[in-house]
Amino acid sequence: MSLDISSLFSVERKVAVVTGGSRGIGEMLASGFLANGAKVYITARKEDALNLKAKELAEKFGGECIPFCVDLSNIEGVNEFVKFISDCEPEGVDFLINNAGAAWGHPFESFPESGWDKVMDLNVKSPFFLTQKFKTLLAKKGNSEDPSRVVNIASIDGIRLPLMETFSYTASKSAIIHLTRHLAKTLVKDNIIVNAIAPGPFDSHMLGKAVNFDYSFIAESIPRKRIGSPEDIAGLCLYLCSRAGAYTVGETITCDGGAVNAT
Repeated sequence: MSLDISSLFSVERKVAVVTGGSRGIGEMLASGFLANGAKVYITARKEDALNLKAKELAEKFGGECIPFCVDLSNIEGVNEFVKFISDCEPEGVDFLINNAGAAWGHPFESFPESGWDKVMDLNVKSPFFLTQKFKTLLAKKGNSEDPSRVVNIASIDGIRLPLMETFSYTASKSAIIHLTRHLAKTLVKDNIIVNAIAPGPFDSHMLGKAVNFDYSFIAESIPRKRIGSPEDIAGLCLYLCSRAGAYTVGETITCDGGAVNAT
C-alpha cells in the first residue's frame, strides 16, 4: 500500500482514449493525461484542426498524442475507430473517456427531428457502443488491483433544468447519467469501472457559441463566481482514473462550482 500522492494519483505509462479531444473539455482532459505521463489518443471530425491540436499537445507536454479523424455518431465510425486502436494497442487500453458530444437549441414548437437525432446519436448511442466495442481492450489492462476505467462526460443540464431550449441535449445527458450506472453494474465484474462527470460551464466551442464567448453573466450565477478551468475538470478525471478512484463505481460527480448543490 502506498499513500504517497505520486502513486495515489498516477496515470504514468497508461493509455487513454479521449473522444472529442481536440478542443474544449476534451482538450483539457487530454492535456491532463499527457501532463502526467499517459499516452493519449484523441478524435474529432475536423481532420486538419485535430492533427494540429495533437501536434501542439505532444510538443507542449512532451508525450504521445495520436489523432484519429472519425465520425462517432454512427456504428461504422465506432467500428473504424475501435479497429484503429486495436491495431495500435493490441495489449489493450487503460482509460476510455466518452467526451464527444453535441447540442441543439430550438423552440419547442418547431424543434426538428434532425436536432433530436444528431444529439442523441453522439451523446448516448456513441458512448454505449464505444464502451461495448472497447470492452475487450479495457479488460486486457484491468485487474482487481488496478481496474480499467470508463468516464462518461455528462452535464449538469442532465440533472437540473437548463436555461435554454436544448431538449435533446438535456434528455441525452440524463440518459448518459443513468446509463453510467447500468454500465458500471455490468462491467465491474470484468475489472472495468464506469463513472461520469457532470460539468457545469467551461470554456468550450459548444457553450461559447451560445453566449458569444462572453461568460461573465454565467460566472456571476455560479457560487464560485467563475467558469471551470482545465485544472478543475482534468483533476477530477485523473482522480477517477487513478488508484485514488479505484473504489468509486457508477457515480456521476458534478464539477460546476456549486451550480447544482449550492444554489
